[in-house]
Amino acid sequence: MIKRFILLVFALFLASCTVNKPVVRTTKTVHTKPRTTVASNPKTTSTSTSKPVTPVQTSKPSITKTNEKPQETSPVRENQTVILEATTKVKVTTEMVLAYIEKYKSVAKENMIKSGIPASITLGQAILESGAGTGPLSVQANNHFGIKCHKEWTGPSISHDDDTTGECFRKYDDPSLSFRDHSFFLTSRPRYADLFKLEKDDYKSWAKGLKSAGYATDPKYPDKLIGLIERYGLQRFDAEVLGKEFVPVAKTETVTYSEASEKYVVVKGDTLYSISKKFNISIEDIKRKNNLVDNTLSLGQTIIVK
Repeated sequence: MIKRFILLVFALFLASCTVNKPVVRTTKTVHTKPRTTVASNPKTTSTSTSKPVTPVQTSKPSITKTNEKPQETSPVRENQTVILEATTKVKVTTEMVLAYIEKYKSVAKENMIKSGIPASITLGQAILESGAGTGPLSVQANNHFGIKCHKEWTGPSISHDDDTTGECFRKYDDPSLSFRDHSFFLTSRPRYADLFKLEKDDYKSWAKGLKSAGYATDPKYPDKLIGLIERYGLQRFDAEVLGKEFVPVAKTETVTYSEASEKYVVVKGDTLYSISKKFNISIEDIKRKNNLVDNTLSLGQTIIVK
């Protein structure tokens, strides 16, 4: 009996052990789930940290490169040959002056017909005082002669530093109105009356007369004005208005050339070919040195030959 009782107790003990095993397994599987979750987190973290790499790479684009390009090209543009420093302290090239003359020669000739002021004088003053249209007043106010407001002016104006700070200058809708006012300014002021007693094609006397009448304070103003007129052959426009054959004024010699100046004044019968032979220089070199777009020459035109 005792043996049977012991066997029964042992059997009950084994039964209780088999019942508890699932509980242990369940606990183990519960622990493995969090481990799986934790193991997946590093993967997520690694992929998320790899994403910021793209913004870092896109923050290096060629922003600095695009900023560098203008700095490289701008000095090339500034290194153009400088041939004229206008009274507005603006430096221009021969090509710019020739383009300016072509644009406003008709306006100057029309004003000569109406006012009697030589077209050469008007164009020469405009080139000198506006920097061939590049000066601040001509760009901002279409004022090519630096005409101040004066008491009678009721139109728009612009403030610009000249003899004093913030002086009043006239502002125009179109540059041709500035040319018109320049002619009116000279014809309406008594101090310029003696100019209109001069010959209409005597540009030298006109240039000197302007200085004597107080138009400019620069003692070299007449020389600058005459130099521009002769360099670009502006006298030919006076001859066209007067219906005359153009002949340089007060020229006692047919050729004015020196090794020092390396310049030549065109006379009747000259061609680029004859000049090239005279000074042993090619036609293309003459055109390049003087920025000539074709083979046309004007009497009295001053050109560089060496």
